[in-house]
Amino acid sequence: MLNEYYAHFKSGTDIRGTAVDGVEGEPLDLTNEAVEEMATGFLLWLSDYVEKKVSDLTVSVGRDCRISGERISACVRDTFKKYGVKVYDCSLSSTPSMFMSTLDIPCDGAVQITASHHPYNKNGLKFFTKNGGLDHGDITAILQYAQDKTKPELCDGEEIQINFMKQYAEHLRNLIKEGVNAENYDKPLAGFHIVVDAGNGVGGFYAGEVLEPLGADVSGSRYLEPDGMFPNHIPNPENDKAMESICEAVLENKADLGVIFDTDVDRGGAVDSFGKEINRNRLVALSSLIALEGNKGGTVVTDSITSTGLTEFLEKELKAHHYRYRRGYKNIINKAVELNEKGINCPIASETSGHVAMRENYFLDDGAYLCTRIIIKMAVLQKEGRTIDELLKNLKEPKESKEIRIKILEKDFKNCGECVIESLTNYASEQKGWNIAPDNREGIRVSFDKDNGDGWFLLRLSVHDPILPLNIESDSVGGVEIIEKKVFDFLRENTSGLAL
Repeated sequence: MLNEYYAHFKSGTDIRGTAVDGVEGEPLDLTNEAVEEMATGFLLWLSDYVEKKVSDLTVSVGRDCRISGERISACVRDTFKKYGVKVYDCSLSSTPSMFMSTLDIPCDGAVQITASHHPYNKNGLKFFTKNGGLDHGDITAILQYAQDKTKPELCDGEEIQINFMKQYAEHLRNLIKEGVNAENYDKPLAGFHIVVDAGNGVGGFYAGEVLEPLGADVSGSRYLEPDGMFPNHIPNPENDKAMESICEAVLENKADLGVIFDTDVDRGGAVDSFGKEINRNRLVALSSLIALEGNKGGTVVTDSITSTGLTEFLEKELKAHHYRYRRGYKNIINKAVELNEKGINCPIASETSGHVAMRENYFLDDGAYLCTRIIIKMAVLQKEGRTIDELLKNLKEPKESKEIRIKILEKDFKNCGECVIESLTNYASEQKGWNIAPDNREGIRVSFDKDNGDGWFLLRLSVHDPILPLNIESDSVGGVEIIEKKVFDFLRENTSGLAL
């Protein structure tokens, strides 16, 4: 069983910690010693998984542009080499490309040094095999090896420098060439103006190595140079400032499309030619429309906070089935894989945060692949005299939305949060006009008619933190306030252990 020290590094299906000193209250814990123990733990886990001796393993290592990335990457590579592993140093890389390296180099496993959109002082390790990213239990096993200080035999390995991103970019270019099938096959994006906002993460390659060689005008793109201090805005498609940046870039440059990535490019978002965001529910709708081509009547798996209007769009407009599941990109991916294994046609798992995984792409959440598919769709539509925004004209969007993050004060926050949700569920079942969603699979989701807020709320327990996120949406102005009051009236009178 993991002790408190090693357990605190576990962040869902990643390992994360503080990699740079200097932020008050966040002491350095992702030290070289800790990283070496974790890297060794991964080798032992991988050796069992692929049934090879540690000294026979081949592993690729990449990193995003965080200022601690080079240190941690070097530590990981040195650890691998001293146990006889053949190591491919991919240097600056996107997270999805590291998964692809397991197939294309090929490697037994891959490690990406990243902490996604988190602040500059954070970093972590993300692991892949040919079967995709690791699960919660796998991370626990790796940390258990680290805690136990288990070591394989020492043996001389080797390190090979490789520019795998060049190969990955070529793969994306070929997808666009084939998908658009333009008269000028090698320049299918000639005449299109597409701006990219990489937020100073590693996504800048997409403008210069994918779009521009295909003929696109990428002038006006923003923050393409990697900078691990992220000086302009948080590289996160969910961040308001980040989305304002790409919307502004589209309008200023009269671009046909804008695309934006998070730090390590496993998430993406887009903006249409009118400067309107294709994000959250709109992104789920558009990516589902694309993935459902050739999959009529298929199932779309999403996270729990998608709108009622999205369900109507998927089921009425696209004639699909909507399977609303739990928050967490790995949760929705695993559920989509499970449904397919049961014989249910499920071509996509899509989370409102921008994690979109398509079956056609190994159920890999890849922001660059997602934006590539959107760009292909845009180019094909142009041949028909149509535009991207037309595809979403029947998507009903809420008038108001709000997220409130309620802090749990109890040490055993999971038990406290579960008790709150159970109490609210019992209460809701007895209230007139409180309609508990029959297909809800996380927390409690309740909808209300026009006289009682004209919308819904979802109260759930955060995947990792002592937080109860409360999401509220309404189809009427003022409706969110009405629903919020109903929920908080209950919480104040019937629960304890929360910061209300």
